[in-house]
Amino acid sequence: MLLENKTAVIYGGGGSIGGAMADAFAAEGARVFLAGRTPDRLEAVAARIRDAGGQVETAVVDALDAAAVNDHVDAVVEKTGGVDVSVNVITMEGLFQPLADIPADAFTAAIGRTLTTQLVTTKAAARHMVQQQSGVLLFFGGSDPANATAGMGNVQVGFDAVESLRRQWAVELAPSGVRTVTLLTGGVVDTFPDVPEMEGARQGIIDASPLKRAATLADVGAVAAFVASEKGRSIASTQVNISFGACHG
Repeated sequence: MLLENKTAVIYGGGGSIGGAMADAFAAEGARVFLAGRTPDRLEAVAARIRDAGGQVETAVVDALDAAAVNDHVDAVVEKTGGVDVSVNVITMEGLFQPLADIPADAFTAAIGRTLTTQLVTTKAAARHMVQQQSGVLLFFGGSDPANATAGMGNVQVGFDAVESLRRQWAVELAPSGVRTVTLLTGGVVDTFPDVPEMEGARQGIIDASPLKRAATLADVGAVAAFVASEKGRSIASTQVNISFGACHG
């Protein structure tokens, strides 16, 4: 198995993307620690993993609270001996409207919270990864300089900001053997509500791909598990495009 005897921490582990990564990591042998603010959602993912024979634990953690995040990571390391993979897939607060219509305070507050949670969780994991001289920090979303979609509001700006943060972490952590990788996505169609008004957005993602396909949750989990494993050890300080060519990072 790709991640046998590895420890993975997932912030936003009760969500669809976090759950998909958790399923894949556990199926590949990792011991998975799900963190988030909603116990019921965390436990639903954990139950699915346990039913499939995987190892998983959950914890209610506010990923904006540096002390709580540090305490959680320290507890994971005390229990397992280290942290091999850390990923924060907490949903960005998307303001999907023209930039001219978004109040400045709402825009900056949403971006600020996104960067804060990414900084807090990455710092907590990096502290241990530097000591053990190994580890993988995964990010999700990515930067697409060719983005030509109007009405994205703060979303692509936020992804670009997180990717800039990831690049800086790469510079600082690579000498300690820590890999930083972003999964660049053009959208995951099976996370969309199954309602008629979303059909246009779903089809738009498919049409943007030269292959006329869109990534699924299973695709996200499979690529994340490979990148996090030793099989993917040459993938570092970069984005991995999982958009079927729709994005141009």
